[in-house]
Amino acid sequence: MLAHLTIVPGVGLALGDMLFFAICFIILMWAIKLVAWKPVTKMMQDRADKIANDIDSAEQSRAEAAKLAEQRQEALANSHKEATSIVSDAKKQGQEQRASLVAAAQSDVQVLKSNAQKDIEQERQDALANAKNDVADLSIEIASKIIQKELKADDQKALIDSYIEGLGKHNES
Repeated sequence: MLAHLTIVPGVGLALGDMLFFAICFIILMWAIKLVAWKPVTKMMQDRADKIANDIDSAEQSRAEAAKLAEQRQEALANSHKEATSIVSDAKKQGQEQRASLVAAAQSDVQVLKSNAQKDIEQERQDALANAKNDVADLSIEIASKIIQKELKADDQKALIDSYIEGLGKHNES
C-alpha cells in the first residue's frame, strides 16, 4: 500500500500518498497532543499564574510601601508636634521661673527696704535721745554758768524737760 514516493514530472501526487501523509499528520498531531501539548499548556499556565502572582505581590508591596511612607510621614509630623510642645513647655517654665525669681527679688527688696527704714528710725530715735542727753548736759552747764550757782535736782529736771519740749516742737515744725 505504500506507494513509492516519487514524483514524476508532469504527474501529480497520487491519491494514496496524500491519504498517507494526512493520516501521518493526524497521528503526529495526536501524539503531540498526548506527549507535548499537556505539559506545554501546563507550563504556560504555570508561567501565567507565576506572572499574575508576581504582579499581585508587586501591587501588595507597593501598597505596603505607600502605607509605610504614610506612617513615616505621620510619625515625622507627630515628632515635630512633640518637639514644638517640648519647646513651648520649656519656654513657659522659663517664664514662670523668671516671674518667680522677679517676685522673690521684689519681696527681698521690700523686706530690705522695710528693715532699712526701721533701722533708720531706730538710729533717729537713738540720735534724738543722745541729743536730748547732750542738750540736757549743755543746758545744765549753761544754766549753771548763767546763774552762777548750783540748781537743785528738781529745778534742773524741770528746766531740762521744758528745754527738751521746746526742742521737740522746734524739730517737728
